[in-house]
Amino acid sequence: MPAASPSPALPLDAEGILALAARSMFQLFSSMSQGMFLIDRSGRIVWVNEGYRRFLPALGFSDLNQFQGHMVEDVIPNTQMRRVLETGEPVLVDLLTNKAGTFVVSRLPLRQERPDGRGEVIGAIGIVLFDHPQTTLQPLLAKFALLQRDLDEARRELASQRGRAARSGELPRQAKYSFASFIGSSPAAVEVKRHARRAAQSTSPVLLLGETGTGKELLAHAIHGASARAAGPFVTVNIAAVPDTLLEAEFFGFAPGAFTGADRRGREGKFKFADGGTLFLDEIGDMPLSLQAKLLRALQEGEIEPLGSNKLVPFDARVIAATSRDLPALVREGRFREDLFYRLNVLPLRVPPLRERRADIPALVEALGEDIAQRTGEAPPELLPDALALLAGQHWRGNTRELRNVLEQLAMRSDSQRVDAAEVARVLAETGVESIAAPEPLAAPAAGEGDDAAALLRPLAEQVAELEQRAIAAALAATGGNKLAAARRLGISRATLYDRMGER
Repeated sequence: MPAASPSPALPLDAEGILALAARSMFQLFSSMSQGMFLIDRSGRIVWVNEGYRRFLPALGFSDLNQFQGHMVEDVIPNTQMRRVLETGEPVLVDLLTNKAGTFVVSRLPLRQERPDGRGEVIGAIGIVLFDHPQTTLQPLLAKFALLQRDLDEARRELASQRGRAARSGELPRQAKYSFASFIGSSPAAVEVKRHARRAAQSTSPVLLLGETGTGKELLAHAIHGASARAAGPFVTVNIAAVPDTLLEAEFFGFAPGAFTGADRRGREGKFKFADGGTLFLDEIGDMPLSLQAKLLRALQEGEIEPLGSNKLVPFDARVIAATSRDLPALVREGRFREDLFYRLNVLPLRVPPLRERRADIPALVEALGEDIAQRTGEAPPELLPDALALLAGQHWRGNTRELRNVLEQLAMRSDSQRVDAAEVARVLAETGVESIAAPEPLAAPAAGEGDDAAALLRPLAEQVAELEQRAIAAALAATGGNKLAAARRLGISRATLYDRMGER
């Protein structure tokens, strides 16, 4: 009896095993899926299995041969196969809905190995896993519906809490200004923004010093928005606007029934509202001396004691304080605690008045004019060069806030879109702005150029350009022609320096 012939052996090399596994997996997917097709690297459908046949009538085709050869996005609405080709990334599970129904699908890229070892995408495979997801995935969909219901309830509760907080004036805010909101590219403006950005990276208290209307609150918002606490609340207390008798409750909150007329549920204070974020103490120089000791203790210990309570409540808030008053003078006069001053004065930041950055006035006029126009719904007036020069020469005791007031009056009073110096002078005279008779120069004229007042009545852009060129020349001379060092001396980037020198 002849011996039985041996059965063929399986390939033992890794490449052969891999090829066999690929064929087996392909056949398995084709038999178990609800439908499957292949596209080439151009996105053209090159193969469709029998299971996909039942979807064709809904897609507008009668047989597989008619379906093949089309670009995939032309015959399968809402498909994402093109994205798989372009990115080479698979989409393992997704929902596809079109006129053929709703399906759970997978999309896989097909790769061909290259000699350099990197796979090249040569096509993609689309697999319909389930064509009735509502039935097949019922347990998963039920869990999803439960989670969605819980999420909706949480959102409604959060909205309700925010509504109650908003009605009581206690709603914490997020920062609404960034450093880009502080308009200006003058050396003074660049310097204060540089220091403010550095302060944003710290957790120490910041003390903003400067006249009223210089933008201290704007910088406080910007510091918070650029800090690690940006996702937390930004809470403001304007000390000058709160009666002295209410400040303690405003800061620390109060226990139920702490005083006559108090809310029976009690109330949290601004320190607790700012937990995890930033507390902005505006006009800190107006704080009553009797409350300064409690504020100092809260800052040192990181805990507060609500009014009428004997319990200490911890908090975690970064403090930014601001004042337009002379705090060292108040300390000398005994009207501000010296220890509290040192506690707040860790990162002092002086915000320059507008008269120290006159070169920023044209940009401020443009930005404020656009904001006024958005609020009023009318186009902002165009200020002629002599009008801008007149504005640049003022003292601006109220700084940017006063400049805005003047521009609002010009927008309301002007009968023309073009405003000249005479019209600006009339508004300045009526509002009591200083130095309206003759505008001050943006910078002292260089020696030998004369100081004729007529030289100041030239177009403002021309004067600013001349001033820039003189400043650049002086910086280059001082640095021996080193442009990088000159740019640093001027507080601008090297690219800006090249731009101003016309070397771009």
